[in-house]
Amino acid sequence: MEEIPKQLNYQGKRIVLYGPESTGKSTIAQELALHYNSIFIPEFAREYLQRKWDESKHVCTLQDLKPIAVGQRNLENQSTLKGSHYVFCDTDILETYVYSLAYFNQVPLSIEKAVHESHYDLYLLMDVDISWVKDDLRDKPEEREEMFHKFEAALQTFNKPYKLISGKGSERLKNAIAAIDSLSI
Repeated sequence: MEEIPKQLNYQGKRIVLYGPESTGKSTIAQELALHYNSIFIPEFAREYLQRKWDESKHVCTLQDLKPIAVGQRNLENQSTLKGSHYVFCDTDILETYVYSLAYFNQVPLSIEKAVHESHYDLYLLMDVDISWVKDDLRDKPEEREEMFHKFEAALQTFNKPYKLISGKGSERLKNAIAAIDSLSI
């Protein structure tokens, strides 16, 4: 199995949309990329796990985590070569770390090492103040608060810079933009 690639050097700002399922990460990441005329990096795990579900009705296993981390990092590295001022990542390897703990009560060493070696300028921690939406992959509507606290604890454990993003509709995007604009450029 391929190793998790290191992050490529990048002169712009890396921003991660981060947090529990169904909190608007994908939507806000795409809207931010449009707002800043920048790059959106989709969540690799969503496509990978949806394909697995569609083909076999199987869910994520511990063995899926490393290929997910490799795929996410490859998407990120390819996108940073495009030379934009920002890249907006719809998740990162720290998200994989949190889900690994939540679902499997362990984290593969390669994923923990990649978290330590990763650098992002800002994590936008998405609040659970919007409605949960069911799909094939989401399965923890009753554990949203608990999951939120696990995501925040991981940011604190790894000393990652973050801002909480709350609000419904356009207010959520406005709050995300304000958090990004507060970064020193």
